[in-house]
Amino acid sequence: MLEASNLECLRGERRLFSGVDFRLDSGEMLSLQGKNGSGKTSLLRMLCGLTPPANGEVRWRDQSITTLGDEFHRELCYLGHHNAIKEELTPLENIVSSARLAQEKLDEQAALEALACVGLLGREELACRYLSQGQKRRVALARLVHEKRALWILDEPYVALDASAVELVATLVGEHLRRGGLAVITTHQPVRVSAERVRELWLDTDDAAPAPF
Repeated sequence: MLEASNLECLRGERRLFSGVDFRLDSGEMLSLQGKNGSGKTSLLRMLCGLTPPANGEVRWRDQSITTLGDEFHRELCYLGHHNAIKEELTPLENIVSSARLAQEKLDEQAALEALACVGLLGREELACRYLSQGQKRRVALARLVHEKRALWILDEPYVALDASAVELVATLVGEHLRRGGLAVITTHQPVRVSAERVRELWLDTDDAAPAPF
């Protein structure tokens, strides 16, 4: 269970949002939307424990994520708006390296299967600097193929992807939710995800309220 209580975000003297409350249970997804500059990425970083809120609290399994620390992060998969891949490494090296940093077991065969799933088979030994933006995004998203952590927080996962790749990511998210996982996703494009319940949260400066979708 992920719960946000009375979250407030300030940028300098400007309040981006306040009073953000929601609760997600197993198998549920939150679709986060809003105009550019409304604080979507800031809210995601708060949910990850990377940025402290000006007010309010984030709780995971009924405990503050500040108190849980690494125990919470071990259950979190965060993919930011940027791909967070190393350009000098190959797709295969990036995936294996990411798994090791997350202290996850992922052998080379499983990594190759993930790359094949996202359409990068044949490019696994090519340095990422030579890939297109869409291919680099696929490298980052390949992590989701074998990802088993309970909470996925994804910032614009569909950016630079073609229609087939968008459908694949939506399928991976849907499978994660059916396993009882939770997901929080920001996106500018409507993408249907198979889920027991999808909540929608619109951020409008200093006026954010969640509603069922």
